[in-house]
Amino acid sequence: MGSFSIWHWLIVLVVVLLLFGRGKIPELMGDMAKGIKSFKKGMSDEDEAEKARTVEHRNDETVATPKEKASKS
Repeated sequence: MGSFSIWHWLIVLVVVLLLFGRGKIPELMGDMAKGIKSFKKGMSDEDEAEKARTVEHRNDETVATPKEKASKS
């Protein structure tokens, strides 16, 4: 009773084809692929936006606070 035989898998395949139809399965797989591509694109867009927000400072630069700016003027 461990694994299914080839006949079990053929019956399952026939039932799936009867329920969804022959053309519906490739359509579902195409929609799933589009969803995965969209998700990956969204993740990469998020990474690019995060990199754009990052500010790089050189070691020899100092950033003055508003109080320091006021006292210098």
